[in-house]
Amino acid sequence: MTRNQELMSDSTYKGCGCLLLLMCIVGVGAIALPSFLRPSNPNISSEAKNYVASMNRWQQAHFAEKSAFATSVEALGIGIKTETTNYKYSVRVTKQVAFNYGVSKNENRKSYVGGVFVRRVNPSSAEAEITTEAILCSADKPGTIPPPPPRVQNGELVCEAGTTVVTK
Repeated sequence: MTRNQELMSDSTYKGCGCLLLLMCIVGVGAIALPSFLRPSNPNISSEAKNYVASMNRWQQAHFAEKSAFATSVEALGIGIKTETTNYKYSVRVTKQVAFNYGVSKNENRKSYVGGVFVRRVNPSSAEAEITTEAILCSADKPGTIPPPPPRVQNGELVCEAGTTVVTK
């Protein structure tokens, strides 16, 4: 009997291949299973949050440069599309405030609204300074309806009922 034949006849050697195969299957399953259980893209909402926060910052820069808010997403000049696969983006402005929206196109995702408000620093002094202040709010519930815009309450920026502050 050759050395290989002796090894092949050993009962421990015969079971080793099956055990090794089983361990490989379990290992691959342990690695792959969590990705199947997670939502397909948990960062979809962060797209809107980041875009609206960027729109707020660009509105502040636009106001600092031109003493007026940009009246459209395109006028901001930051390359954000008005519509992506998951969200629609828009702007609504007055002389004193710019509202920036990221509205979900899916009933299961939250929408966002940002507000940039004109503020007067030291309004009682002869040298009153004009500045802007921003707030970003998230809808408390998912849906495709634009969330209510933030407002000024007792001199502070606040998110409306049904929304929660993300950043100030």
